[in-house]
Amino acid sequence: MTNLPVGTMKLIRYLNEAYGTERRLEVALQAHLGLATRATYSRRLRDHLTETRRHGREVARVSRRIKQRGGEAETVDIPGPDALGEVAQIAVAGAQRAAALAQGPMHALRGTSDQEKQLKNAKTEYASEAEEIATYTAIISVAESLGDRETVKLAREIRREEERMRGFLEKEIPRLATAVVNAEVPRSQRANGGRRRKGSSRTRRSGTSRSTQARRASASRRAATSHKAGTPRKASTGSPRSSGRRTSSRSASTQRSSSRGRSGRATSTRTTARRARPARATATAPAR
Repeated sequence: MTNLPVGTMKLIRYLNEAYGTERRLEVALQAHLGLATRATYSRRLRDHLTETRRHGREVARVSRRIKQRGGEAETVDIPGPDALGEVAQIAVAGAQRAAALAQGPMHALRGTSDQEKQLKNAKTEYASEAEEIATYTAIISVAESLGDRETVKLAREIRREEERMRGFLEKEIPRLATAVVNAEVPRSQRANGGRRRKGSSRTRRSGTSRSTQARRASASRRAATSHKAGTPRKASTGSPRSSGRRTSSRSASTQRSSSRGRSGRATSTRTTARRARPARATATAPAR
């Protein structure tokens, strides 16, 4: 790497740092995965372990590409600009992996309960993600300055996945801490002394009763509205039976009026006839 420009040498060193971080995180995730009991946490660790292995392969591919341009790809960050020889690189890589493997069982021993072990592991993972994000951010800036678009694209893709894992851990760590409190701290020493659950059940019951009352009141209002809306129509149209009665009464009244008129005319005719008879008799008397 002594014949490479200074900027390219810096980029190679940052890529080597990223590769070393990915390999250490890979070993740590394997150990943490065996201790994870929460389903969501375990599933996310398994997914990120797959991502971490892929990140290592992709960074190694970029290092080989740079090596073909005249550099020697390293596996760890070594102070100074000089490159390591191939034998020294293999030795350092082996020592680095051995150290990472040794940390795995140590992570299984820390904490007083399974919940606390998971919490400590999540905190370690969060710190590793922050370190990786910072490393890939530096790689992006250096690669952009050198016009290395392929490295910029790769570093951005990897950083995006690291940020997604960090966001998951930000939400998961409080849940893991709460699990530690529930598992190790007596209920009498917690806030509200366990009365929160009773209060929440009362709240749920009161909320249920209020919702039931609201539904009943709504049904009553709908029924009242329907009754009010139907009353004018009944009054205006009426039932067939009442309509028939009204028609019959009108017909009977008409018949009575007609009969009264006929009887009145008959009485008037009879009265006129009675009055006319004496006059006829008087008129015909002299003839006899």
